[in-house]
Amino acid sequence: MRSTPPNRPSTRGGWRRIGTAAAATAALLLTGFGTAVQADAAPSVSSAKVTYTATPCATPKHKGELACNSYRVTGGLTAYQKQQAAKTGITPKAADASTPSGYSPTNLRSAYGLTSAAASNGSGETIAIVDAYNDPNAESDLATYRSYYGLSACTTANGCFKKVSQTGSTTSLPTSDSGWSEEISLDLDMASAICPNCKILLVEATSATMANLGKSVNEAVTLGAKFVSNSYGGSESSSDTSYDTSYFNHTGVAITVSAGDSGYGAEYPAASKYVTSVGGTKLSTSSTTRGWTETVWKTSSTEGTGSGCSAYDAKPTWQTDTGCTKRMISDVSAVADPATGVSVYDSYGVTAGWYTFGGTSVSAPIIAGVYALAGTPSSGSYPAKFPYGYAGTSSLNDVTSGSNGTCTTSYFCTATTGYDGPTGWGTPEGITAFAG
Repeated sequence: MRSTPPNRPSTRGGWRRIGTAAAATAALLLTGFGTAVQADAAPSVSSAKVTYTATPCATPKHKGELACNSYRVTGGLTAYQKQQAAKTGITPKAADASTPSGYSPTNLRSAYGLTSAAASNGSGETIAIVDAYNDPNAESDLATYRSYYGLSACTTANGCFKKVSQTGSTTSLPTSDSGWSEEISLDLDMASAICPNCKILLVEATSATMANLGKSVNEAVTLGAKFVSNSYGGSESSSDTSYDTSYFNHTGVAITVSAGDSGYGAEYPAASKYVTSVGGTKLSTSSTTRGWTETVWKTSSTEGTGSGCSAYDAKPTWQTDTGCTKRMISDVSAVADPATGVSVYDSYGVTAGWYTFGGTSVSAPIIAGVYALAGTPSSGSYPAKFPYGYAGTSSLNDVTSGSNGTCTTSYFCTATTGYDGPTGWGTPEGITAFAG
């Protein structure tokens, strides 16, 4: 069982030692977050005048647990805020929970050519979100997000939202955890942003071990979800092929997994040959016809999207790059840079309000939502294969610049025309590449 990705730092990025709480609190006080920080929060780092910190679940509490792949912005002006300032001439406040400071559903749909599909598709489909521990405010926080952005209500009462444990119980839920609650809010909001007509199933694992998270994936499929988003990971191990068989081999189900936030290096379960591994980009507006441009997300050598050649997992038949004889990460990608992050509403363990998040925990549920807009996968299919049929076409935005680290085989860590590790075949341009 793994606990940490091989290159996750102990004093920066996502994995921190316990003695950093005081520094984190001081950093957040300076940026207006007062005392509502986690006791095990990480120190802030800076990217283009945006400060952010790994969410507490990025530091596992127990040996053998996996990490969530997300960062929360704590100060500075995000890309969204700069856009708004340019439009209005009013300088916005630094990130402060009272006002959304990240990209909205409208922004994300515009960036990925999903405006029309989001309006008309998704009815009857269920996106499952798999995370660890319980978020007691999940439904109410989701309601606030959806109401603010004009999305239809998604509640237990109207049959749109359901929260269960890994055994399917709606009443016997895991212990509540404020760090994982941030991750849950992020995942629920991103699924809503992309597929507002979809139902949402939240499956909460008893703990963040691969066994419990894997059982939660199985439960999501048992309950009928055809789209399952997973925003967690850890270092690879020789047990991964057995986990593949036990938890991820579900034909006709699109299973997305975040590629990791530690920069170049392979993580599991993103390395599973049965899942769609999702890398991360920096998403910015541009004067192009598309109106947006993307590069590989990288803040430092230890902070950025994951990618790499698996040490254990076999290469799926549809993956044809020649530099890696085993499974290559990633398949596709979406926004993940905290500086170009997304708005999320969260209230458990923090000041109730609006936060901006980044990390490949953003990109994984976005891609799950795109699959859902594209419709139920065909029986017997492995949806991870679908984008490969549209390689080099206008159905995907090819990301050709940026890198996430240093590697001996260039495309493992450096964007190029066509396939590359950090961004796969690119980002969605509509839903065509995700149907099959």
